[in-house]
Amino acid sequence: MRSSTRIRATGATRRRVLAAGLAGLALTALPLFAGSAAAQDYPTRNIRVVVPFPAGGTTDMLARLFAQQLTQGLGQTVLIENVGGAGGSIGADQVARAAPDGYTLLFHNLTFSTTTSSLQYVGRAKHDIENDFIPISVAGYVPMLLLAHPSVPAKDLKEFVAYAKTADKPLFYGSTGPGSVMNYSGEVLKRDTSIKMDHVPFRGAAPLVTEMLSGRIQFGGDQLSTSLEHARSGNLRPMAVQSATRSKALPDVPTVRELGFPNLEIQGWNGFFAPKGTPDAIIAKLHQQIVAAANNPEVRKRMDQVGAEPGGITQAEMKAMLREQISKVKPVVEELKLVVQ
Repeated sequence: MRSSTRIRATGATRRRVLAAGLAGLALTALPLFAGSAAAQDYPTRNIRVVVPFPAGGTTDMLARLFAQQLTQGLGQTVLIENVGGAGGSIGADQVARAAPDGYTLLFHNLTFSTTTSSLQYVGRAKHDIENDFIPISVAGYVPMLLLAHPSVPAKDLKEFVAYAKTADKPLFYGSTGPGSVMNYSGEVLKRDTSIKMDHVPFRGAAPLVTEMLSGRIQFGGDQLSTSLEHARSGNLRPMAVQSATRSKALPDVPTVRELGFPNLEIQGWNGFFAPKGTPDAIIAKLHQQIVAAANNPEVRKRMDQVGAEPGGITQAEMKAMLREQISKVKPVVEELKLVVQ
């Protein structure tokens, strides 16, 4: 009797355990099904795209160009929010901490792979481009352009270096902030040539160009589109492009490698990122729309006007590009001890 009772009790217990387990599995699956349904319905409200620079620069211009196309393609308004400062890292920090639901995205540029992956941060947490974000696609490629004020007696970068070595007054180079590509490039140029220049950081490309036009900043640079018209008019003098090949927009301007400065060569780009954890289905839908926008004839026409080339590459290609740039830049950043305050 006692043995029979134990067996019956054990069987009942097993049935209760099995029932509880099935219920637990059902509860566990609910978020997965909910997430899948949310991805299928996405988007159901406005999408916020953070541009980590002030309005008026190339990154901002391209972000707004693509936002118009994404609004049409996704059926919801895509809003641009400018959050400048610290070479683009303040805005990136915000997106890294945002909910991974596809409603907060980041539109960044080449600076992203030279700062967040490499620089030392003082006074706040550091985000990681490879671990805190999902790259979606490159929107466009824009060469980095080095420029000088016309008062500087130099027609290219080689002549600028020769002038800087004999200048009888302090020279200043400007950038879009500590840790920006121009900050990196200026310090590499100083290291490789032993010229003396003081760094003056700005919160974005627009104020940098304004100060360069005034002559208070003798040397600087950013994406070519930012100052293309000034370069063509002679208000600012192009010294070199930092891409591997010459730009179609300024075909007479040599590359840094042509002039003997291969360490300054770096590919410029602008692209979309999402916070880590964003569902794959949402990433796929966003990627599809970004590629469609990059292939839109009107977008291509506008990009060609500002010296940019359309992107639309795969996630795998974007990840490979980022890894390559980080592996090149990180040792130099650490050697130069560049720091973002």
